[in-house]
This record gives sequence, structure tokens and C-alpha cells, in this order.
Amino acid sequence: MLDAQTRAQILAGIDGVYETRRPLPLLTQTYPGIEIADAYAIQQEFIARRVAAGRRVRGYKVGLTSKAMQEMSGSTEPDFSAMTDDLFLPEDTPIDSTSFFHPMIEIEVAFVMKHPLHGPGVLPVDVIRATDFILPAIEIVDFRVGPGPGMTVVDTVADLAACGAAVLGGNPRRLDQLDLRTLRGEMVINGEVAQTGLASAVLGNPVTAVAWLANKLGGFGITFEPGQTILTGSFVRAMPVKAGDEVVARFDSGLGEVRTSFF
Repeated sequence: MLDAQTRAQILAGIDGVYETRRPLPLLTQTYPGIEIADAYAIQQEFIARRVAAGRRVRGYKVGLTSKAMQEMSGSTEPDFSAMTDDLFLPEDTPIDSTSFFHPMIEIEVAFVMKHPLHGPGVLPVDVIRATDFILPAIEIVDFRVGPGPGMTVVDTVADLAACGAAVLGGNPRRLDQLDLRTLRGEMVINGEVAQTGLASAVLGNPVTAVAWLANKLGGFGITFEPGQTILTGSFVRAMPVKAGDEVVARFDSGLGEVRTSFF
């Protein structure tokens, strides 16, 4: 474990990236003694500072839920982070690529809660009962730390689980309107299909990802509140984007699509 002074130093460095525009080196290489508990403590304090500055927690993301994404990060377990309201962007609205550092995109399913959900002990059936509807989503992955060879889940956790922003579609579907396990999605970049996959790649079912996260956050005393949005993780590999790119996340089973572009 790191001492409080070292964690504060790392937090200041992550904050400073927004001014210097230079991501930090991998924390696991700069601070060999850093542990996952340190990373979550740094993340929590980062979110607490945003809330103190007037932001509010609008939802949560669980990441590294698929084998493809775990292979990219060298992880064997998911990670997660709270998401403040400024991280949710309107669909089909051009995004300034210079507001990110190393932007990549993922396609995933977002759950919008209707009832509170608090772990431990949450089962998939509890998630189904507590969910209002799901939406198609694009997550913009970004890195204030790294990325680079040797990156681990400790690096991503301290870095808001590598979350840059999310774009939600406006076509809601109820969970009883489709079999989420067989949902197929396509990532389309500039008119070309870059990645395809099934939602079952996310822990077998994105519902399971929400249950996992609710139980994990229950240990921190956190409850999913009505209206909050939960991003369940990508079921395809993340792809880099740049200014001039147009992105569409397209799903079958009536979930539809969500699109955005970068300038």
C-alpha cells in the first residue's frame, strides 16, 4: 500500500494532465508498491473532487468485462468507475477530439435504473426487476495514465477505469423485449464495419455485469439510484479514433443504433 502523501501526489498528477495535455507514465512502473486498493482510493478521491466542484454522479461503468478487453489490458478481472454528468454526451453531436488524450471507442449496452439496487447479494433477476430500460451506447475510452506496454488493471482503475465519456442512443428497449445474450452489435467507423460481436461476450450476459458491479459497489456503501445509467462493458475490442472520424454503434433485436463524430 502507498501512503496518503504518495496517493495525493498521484491524484495531483492526474489532475494536472488536463492542463499539461501529457498523460502520466504507468503508475505501476513509477510506483512499484501501488496496489488495487490504492488505485480505487485515488479514483474515489478524484470523483469526490468533481462532486465538490458541482458535478453529480450520473452513473457507473464496468469495464474489462470481455475477454477481448481483458487481453488488451493484461487483466483477469473487470474494473469500474463512477461517471459524473459531464461525461455523458448527446448523440449525433460532433465531439472535439482535442478534449481527449488517447481516445478509443467501444460499443456496449447501457442500463437505466428504475429502482434502487444495492449489493451484496444482487442476482441477475434482481437487476432485471430494477432496470427501467436499456439503450445502445458508445463509450469513449481515454487515458490520463499511459497507455503502454505493461499496463495493468491497477493503472486503469486509478484512471477512472479509462473512461473518457459516453454517448447514449435514444431508442429504449425493455429487457423482456429481447434476449440480451444473443444481441449482436457492429462498430462502424467511416462507413466500414471495424468490429462485430455478441453481448454474451460480456460475462455471458450484460445483466451479469450489472449484478457484479452492484455487488462490488455494495462493499463501498454505494447504491444504484433510479435514473442512473450503468455502462456494462464492450463486447468487441476498442478501436482508436481521430478528428474526422464518424462512428456508429449498430445493434440488432430492435435496439437500433447510436452515432457520433469527431472534429
